[in-house]
Amino acid sequence: MKITRIETFLVPPRWLFCRVETDDGLVGWGEPVVEGRAEVVRSAVDVLSEHLLGQDPLRVQDHWQVLTKGGFYRGGPVLSSAVAGLDQALWDIAGQVYGAPVYALLGGPVRDTVRVYAWVGGDEPAGLREQITAQVEAGFTAVKMNAAGATSPLSTPAETAAVVARVAAAREVLGPDRDVAVDFHGRFTAATARRVLTELAPLHPLFVEEPVVPEQSHLLPGLVAAGPVPLATGERLYSRAEFLPVLNAGVAVAQPDLSHAGGISEVHRIASLAETYGALLAPHCPLGPIALAASLQIAFATPNFLIQEQSRGIHYNKDADLLSYVVDPEPFRFVAGHAVRGDLPGLGITVDEIAVRAADRAGHAWRNPVWRHADGSFAEW
Repeated sequence: MKITRIETFLVPPRWLFCRVETDDGLVGWGEPVVEGRAEVVRSAVDVLSEHLLGQDPLRVQDHWQVLTKGGFYRGGPVLSSAVAGLDQALWDIAGQVYGAPVYALLGGPVRDTVRVYAWVGGDEPAGLREQITAQVEAGFTAVKMNAAGATSPLSTPAETAAVVARVAAAREVLGPDRDVAVDFHGRFTAATARRVLTELAPLHPLFVEEPVVPEQSHLLPGLVAAGPVPLATGERLYSRAEFLPVLNAGVAVAQPDLSHAGGISEVHRIASLAETYGALLAPHCPLGPIALAASLQIAFATPNFLIQEQSRGIHYNKDADLLSYVVDPEPFRFVAGHAVRGDLPGLGITVDEIAVRAADRAGHAWRNPVWRHADGSFAEW
């Protein structure tokens, strides 16, 4: 069996899909994308495809080695994301060949259901009570929210109080038996993060995500030591090597993205590395159905899994949503806030190829916003 064709599709709202076809008609799907840089990743997939065309798709690990190490210059979000999507597609094909879900190829399931959470509040959180109430009524047992919009380098008393008030409002609606995760999104300096974390501790967040930008990961030990709030990070880390120092720093939750961090192959290894530190896995996934399907395969096979992000109803999904490009929504039917383990081969979904090709004809050019402080200086988004 040989790989004969690799295609990419730029589909709204901000995703990139790839399709890998073999000479006997099997098709695997992946989702290689950097949000806001999808066109660049598309070019990277085209270049990396040179290593795969004409090759046996079942040599998944060998292909991963060549795709990640076959060039003298390695790593980074664009190349790692291109590899991630191709890797997902190869695992999808392998599952179809062997007639088994990917989680079975990874050693079999360790759980029957996967807890998922819903997003509320948007980029600059507002209207939280109503949104959280709706998610609780839909059966979710956990939500995640941004802590704030653009924030001063050293937060004012009013800014700190506003963050705490938002999380307090969430806790009031959720009660003591449900969870709220709070995303700092790298918008805070370490000093502001330390100040806000202290105030949030009594509200018992499930975790606080990206307390500082990833290039300041060397500051994480001080934040871990500052208080009891579990810290999470990893959506902008792309390999085991990049996760090692943050795990050494004592973060509680590793958040690799299946579409950024080298795909199923590398995230499976990152999960094992995290386990040796007693850290839990909560894959980042505000993306499309293929990325979520790959994430769930990892979740079903990972002992130290915590919770799964998913994008249904997320504020980015203006022109399409999680179910827009799949034939059967059943794999993404959440029961009491959990995804139920299925037994379909590969990634366990059927992509609606007609819808994908039609969407690609329109394409998209999604870009994240550029924020500025009141004085005109750049602010982290």
